[in-house]
Amino acid sequence: MWADKISVVIVDDHSIVIEGIKSLLLLDQRLNITGHFTTGKTAYNFIERERPHVVLLDINLPDINGIDLCREIKTVAPEIKILALSNHAERNIIMQILQSGANGYMLKNVSQQELLKGISAVVKGDIYFSNEVREIIAKPAKSELKGVPRLTKREKQVLVLIAEGKTTQEIATQLNVSPLTIETHRRNLHFKFQVKNVAELIMAATRCQLL
Repeated sequence: MWADKISVVIVDDHSIVIEGIKSLLLLDQRLNITGHFTTGKTAYNFIERERPHVVLLDINLPDINGIDLCREIKTVAPEIKILALSNHAERNIIMQILQSGANGYMLKNVSQQELLKGISAVVKGDIYFSNEVREIIAKPAKSELKGVPRLTKREKQVLVLIAEGKTTQEIATQLNVSPLTIETHRRNLHFKFQVKNVAELIMAATRCQLL
């Protein structure tokens, strides 16, 4: 599915942070850093043209909000994996960029090992959260607390496989049912959790301790 090298673009408003991230990524021979930018506009122009596999994206940029930039990138190139890498630990910020299409969220204090793990995960199609982010997601504000949806045994199986990044066809093959049946389960899960996409579904299921 991917080229021999995974192309990565880094977008952060601090050059020193970019250099630090580069020094960590260069130790992994699978990765090829094809660009790094301190402004959203120059990053967007490059990303739209070059279509890298992964974008490491900060929230704070001098000319555009990282959340908006994420949405713009996903609009023109939904296949690009966007891994938010930020100091923002507020749950609403995390949710906003995930709702804009990000494939994961990590805080900047992550280790090199976890950063590389996150990149590998999103490349495979998984949604990835660093350990701290998972804890933040699992503790919703009081206004967000809802009862745990009642799921059928099959819905629980489908939910776990979705969280593993499997496609509808792959889930259908594994469970020996038709893709149409899996799509029905997906719609039911979205309805029961009141979510719009896979990232929100995984967040909601994690919050309910179902994953």
